Amino acid sequence: MSAAQDVNTRSRVIVEAGGSSETGPWPRGVSRDPSLAIGFVAEELKKEFPTLTVSKIRFLETEGLVIPARTGSGYRKYSLADIERLRFILSRQRDSYLPLRVIGDELAALDAGHDIEVAPVARVVTSDGKVVTPQNRAYIPARDLSDLTGADHESLEEYTRLGLITPDMAGYFPTRSVHVVALIRQLEAEGVDLRLLRSVRHSAERAADMVDQLVDSQRARGRSGDKEKAAARATDLGELFAHLHREMLRTALSGLQH
Repeated sequence: MSAAQDVNTRSRVIVEAGGSSETGPWPRGVSRDPSLAIGFVAEELKKEFPTLTVSKIRFLETEGLVIPARTGSGYRKYSLADIERLRFILSRQRDSYLPLRVIGDELAALDAGHDIEVAPVARVVTSDGKVVTPQNRAYIPARDLSDLTGADHESLEEYTRLGLITPDMAGYFPTRSVHVVALIRQLEAEGVDLRLLRSVRHSAERAADMVDQLVDSQRARGRSGDKEKAAARATDLGELFAHLHREMLRTALSGLQH
């Protein structure tokens, strides 16, 4: 049983036993009437998460992150509270690239009545008066990337030339580029030669290739839910590679101090 499943089981026991109103599955104060079909839930959430599929929702159920009610014939029925829970999960994946095990821990904290710290969503008013929230889109134009980071057009061109950020054929950048450019600008302000950062990009790409090879067989099976499982595993492996790189870097830096 996963940690998220264990938390949900314990939460249901508390509610059934008449526990505190501050315990039980999060969110609270939202209708738990199980009257919504999975197709309706998917269409409702697609307004914010266009790539969402019914199989992804089912996968999140197998991970114990959301548990819909079941009719006598076995059909899933969701509530408005379930939709809010799914919205939280999908937002944390999209905005913070968190692995499901971390999101499960956050939900466990919320289920137990604790608050969690969520980084604010970047909202910037562009030069033409438009409010930009990059998480609403998978890709953003160079103008919005400039507005969100403070990098001028020439700097973005230089980062692109060095391969530090990569636009698509239409000149749009992945929204994750906002964080990348912000970090590049911090390092640039510290006097780091941008050409040295290409090795960081190459290292990231090699790690991504290794992750891709590790999950490729699972992705290729084509069974229901396999694509979602592969994506979740890729995120988890990516986090492990990132943590390993950070700890190895800290070890190397500590060696320089002796």
